Amino acid sequence: MDDLWYSEYHTPNVRLSIRIREQLHHEQSTYQSISIYDSLEFGRFLTLDGVMMLTERDEFIYHEMITHPAFAVNPDIRRVLVIGAGDGGVARELVKYPGIEQIEVVEIDPRVVEVCREYLPQTACGFDDPRVVLHYEDGLKFVRRKENLYDLIIVDSTDPFGPGEVLFTREFYGSCFSALTEKGILINQHESPFYHADANEMQQAHRRIAQVFPAATVYQAHIPTYPSGHWLFGFASKGLHPVQDLQAERWNALQLSTRYYNTDVHTGAFGLPNYVKELLTRG
Repeated sequence: MDDLWYSEYHTPNVRLSIRIREQLHHEQSTYQSISIYDSLEFGRFLTLDGVMMLTERDEFIYHEMITHPAFAVNPDIRRVLVIGAGDGGVARELVKYPGIEQIEVVEIDPRVVEVCREYLPQTACGFDDPRVVLHYEDGLKFVRRKENLYDLIIVDSTDPFGPGEVLFTREFYGSCFSALTEKGILINQHESPFYHADANEMQQAHRRIAQVFPAATVYQAHIPTYPSGHWLFGFASKGLHPVQDLQAERWNALQLSTRYYNTDVHTGAFGLPNYVKELLTRG
């Protein structure tokens, strides 16, 4: 076997290297470079503009943690907007809920969806549910036109550069606030607090969200292939508290199949290390 490795720089001085069997796909779409690799340890994985988005081995952690906490706080969510998430993983977790009436997924790049359907079917299977409606357009422009419509908005964006940059602006968060119902919740991928550049982006995102939402906090998960492995998510609402308003019994009664998330993990995930609390306070 050839000694082939995929390497991604997490900082100028740190990189993650994964041994691969082969590159299965590569293209330059209208918006970004899209690649699929097959690795020995993590299975197939997707990169966009050279940045790892998900692997078959650990994607369940990210997708469960960005999806289920909102439902444990508000089990009555009916209409959901997902911005980004062209791999289908968030949709896959959402369709587990029988009470959801409609899931709108706004992805700017149709080629991400098509490539993931072909090479990552265990993730992209979420698009097969009839409640899922795909929109191929800019997320900021889409949500700007909505008002008091969604019980949950999930922002599963790439990092804050390239196509995902507009999804980290105060204007975008303000549009999300307007698009949410009174008990609406905004969940977003919130970057890592560990390396300096990532932590700076995380602080800026948190500051902008907190300027718009009266309740804005952060929770964490361990995702092995993401920079430092320590990853954050944002939980913002017009009043609901992610721990005080947790409805664990109602969520557990649904008996959903999850591999990482449970209501004990939910509570613990909002208990942040001191260095993260300090970063958020300074931010």
